[in-house]
Amino acid sequence: MGTPKAFLTIPRQEAGYRPIHERINDYSEVEQTLNTSERKLQASRCMDCGVPFCHWACPLGNRPPEFQDALCKGEWQKAYDILSRTNDFPEFTGRICPALCEKSCVLKLSFDAPVTIREDEAAIIEAAFREGYIRPQQYERNGRRVAVVGSGPAGLAAANQLNRRGYEVTVFERDEQPGGLLRYGIPNFKLGKNIIDRRLRIMEAEGIAFQTGSEIDLARLPEGFDAYAVCTGTPQARDLAIPGRELAGIHFAMEMLAQQNRVLAGQTFDAKERITARGKHVLVIGGGDTGSDCIGTAHRQGALSVTQIEIMPQPPVGHNPATPWPQWPVVLKTSSSHEEGCTRRWSLNSNRFIGRNGRVTGVEVEEVEWLPAPDGGRPVMKPTGRKEVIQADLVLLAMGFLKPQLPQLPQNAVVAGDAATGPSLVVKCIAAGRRAAADIDRMLNAK
Repeated sequence: MGTPKAFLTIPRQEAGYRPIHERINDYSEVEQTLNTSERKLQASRCMDCGVPFCHWACPLGNRPPEFQDALCKGEWQKAYDILSRTNDFPEFTGRICPALCEKSCVLKLSFDAPVTIREDEAAIIEAAFREGYIRPQQYERNGRRVAVVGSGPAGLAAANQLNRRGYEVTVFERDEQPGGLLRYGIPNFKLGKNIIDRRLRIMEAEGIAFQTGSEIDLARLPEGFDAYAVCTGTPQARDLAIPGRELAGIHFAMEMLAQQNRVLAGQTFDAKERITARGKHVLVIGGGDTGSDCIGTAHRQGALSVTQIEIMPQPPVGHNPATPWPQWPVVLKTSSSHEEGCTRRWSLNSNRFIGRNGRVTGVEVEEVEWLPAPDGGRPVMKPTGRKEVIQADLVLLAMGFLKPQLPQLPQNAVVAGDAATGPSLVVKCIAAGRRAAADIDRMLNAK
């Protein structure tokens, strides 16, 4: 521990976001950074707990007390070495992880001021790139070939770990560029795509081959490989099958988000294909992170207004006695996109879409109540009969994704990430990709 009593004298300081009036006019990353001195002070707040719950809570098993001790002492390369042992892509998790580690930090549990672990992680990896600590490495080959199907966070992590173990790795991606959810699901204002490209260049220099535009039939995997890592994610979004669903102007959230990222990458779409919020009243159905991403994108496209509705009740602010630690705290989350302007409403069920001349003009919603289940299970939804119509020229469905139904796979195939568990977090997918690589290595060596 660099400064034993720093947690008593130094308050938590977040880098914060760029001013709203500035950031809504571009798609650059909204989060700012602290200077080196401030970052070292924040790292010094870590108490190096005897039982580090942050380490336990991290799906990757990261070691925040160790890398923050090095960081607060100015030993940036040592901090990077510690961090990179457990995390293949700190530049991703340092930007978009919900920081399960911070939710379990003793300073969070004692007085709601956890160490800025996620921001410290991002600072370490950016320093590593800036100072040249990260250079392509060459690994001795073992003569075996592995195919990775899907290049999202799980696929990239599996490929990275397999390559380091000496396998010849080919990553198959159905889209035009690698990255999966990272590239086509997460807006640039949260994760700039230059960050992904920077990492891909290193992976290619280390010998990993990427084949884009490759639609792989999982029932007939490509031949010539000793094993397969299936990391295809959860491509099927949950639909809302209510009257009026066929109206124009109703889209899955990912349709809009992926298209906008493609536009920023230089692709063009004609007027009929383009999904834009410009000059429209936007309704986002779904209260999660994907819905938040739609809000931020709608503002940058020029929406007249943005409303977000959620079928579940509004969670409490700060602390929820119904979800005490070590459970994930279900509390009200206000993202940078929400701060940019959004009407948020809860306990609303969508009954039907309303339209005129084949286009959506609104959604009839009904207030609902959630009653405790008699058996103690999931609460029961009760309609109240209180209905209204919310005006909307553009409706975005952000209600999550369905776990895919995979065909029977050969014994030398390992499924990882969202394809195995259903929709999850980027950090959990990276951890799953690492485990898949270890499983494949163990399987092939056993043979």
